[in-house]
Amino acid sequence: MNMTTNSNAVAPVIEAIGLQKSYGPLEVLKGLDLSLERGEVVALIGPSGSGKSTFIRCLNMMEIPTGGIIRFRQKRVGDRFRDKGEDIGIGTLRRHVGMVFQHFNLFPHKTVLENVTEGPIVVCKRPKAEARDLAMDLLIQVGLGDKHAAYPAHLSGGQKQRVAIARALAMEPEVLLLDEVTSALDPELVGEVLAVIRGLADKGMTMAIVTHEMAFAADVASRVLFLDQGVIAESGSAEDVILNPQNPRLQGFVARFRG
Repeated sequence: MNMTTNSNAVAPVIEAIGLQKSYGPLEVLKGLDLSLERGEVVALIGPSGSGKSTFIRCLNMMEIPTGGIIRFRQKRVGDRFRDKGEDIGIGTLRRHVGMVFQHFNLFPHKTVLENVTEGPIVVCKRPKAEARDLAMDLLIQVGLGDKHAAYPAHLSGGQKQRVAIARALAMEPEVLLLDEVTSALDPELVGEVLAVIRGLADKGMTMAIVTHEMAFAADVASRVLFLDQGVIAESGSAEDVILNPQNPRLQGFVARFRG
């Protein structure tokens, strides 16, 4: 696994500068900035419609920004799939910046093991035996080694999400983006997914997490951003933002989840 606890890196691994995103006349992101260092875990919180998911999807160009710049390893990400000149291609970015979605997106006709090995074999051209060994190690890591031959239809929601995390990790990303990965789960299944993410944080995985789990964000995040109406209304340590909020809108938002 390509993980590191080096939080003293001179340059951020990924950053957004003045990021904007509009859908016609609707301006969803209004010039957001984010700098994510290696080993850092940033939580993005905020009300529905504040731009959290759009922002995190723009970070690996699942959504193409209408303004601003994404930089990875200090190089600008261009608007082409392949690298061109000094610009990094979208394909290169996605190869190193993994994404886990709210709704799993597993291949229903493939086994758990096949879902996890698909990326390394097809995209990274890894030998099948090597990809299988890596996938089994990851499935054991997320507590699903005994489910490698099962199909997604036979898994619980929490198990499917853990497979989705293993699938993203199989690409050995430098950054992992997680977009509301527990919001589609029954409450009793949330804990098993959060435990996996907490384990990744402990190992130094660089992550940006969109979440409504305030206690979890306060526990694992080195920094928290509160998005409201397309801007970062407040940012700081988890203690400052979640436990001692100053922004009135943030106070109301956090109070609802505490209640």
